[in-house]
Amino acid sequence: MADDPEQPADPPTPEQEHQSDGLELARSIARAYRSVGPAAAPRSKKSRPRRRRPTVPGASGAHPDDRDPQTLEATLDRLVTEHGWDTEVAVHGLFGRWAEIVGAEIAEHCRPDRYADGQLWVRADSTAWATQLRMLAPNVVGKLNERLGDGTVTRINVRGPQGPSWAKGSLRVKGRGPRDTYG
Repeated sequence: MADDPEQPADPPTPEQEHQSDGLELARSIARAYRSVGPAAAPRSKKSRPRRRRPTVPGASGAHPDDRDPQTLEATLDRLVTEHGWDTEVAVHGLFGRWAEIVGAEIAEHCRPDRYADGQLWVRADSTAWATQLRMLAPNVVGKLNERLGDGTVTRINVRGPQGPSWAKGSLRVKGRGPRDTYG
């Protein structure tokens, strides 16, 4: 059984050495390759796959991370959270939604001016609307805290319209000023 790969082959005789079809030569090369080639140590299919390391140090993998392109919204949300600006951003967002929160009629005559330390300053365009908003202040505070979080707004300070001011600059002279000429 010279064709059996398990049996060692007999050395070829001089007549067999030069066969024209080359079949024996191909078989001997295949046997030699099997004994030393990659098939000599077959890999089991259950072996763990090799982990590919990125070719560039610090390159991003297949999963998202902080180095991947981010949306502007996600970046701004992270910035606001890191700096603790959540309350301030929410409160100043109410300036744009003021009419939605208090109603169109009140928003037409009163507008938020500033916010600091839990207090919201509101400017009214007449003393009648300032008085009306002072009476509605507890309800407005409740609505604001529902939207912004409990305790965000503790008080609403309402200011009415201001008369004209003749003061220019930071230096002022005490006294009645130009009003004493109208007399």
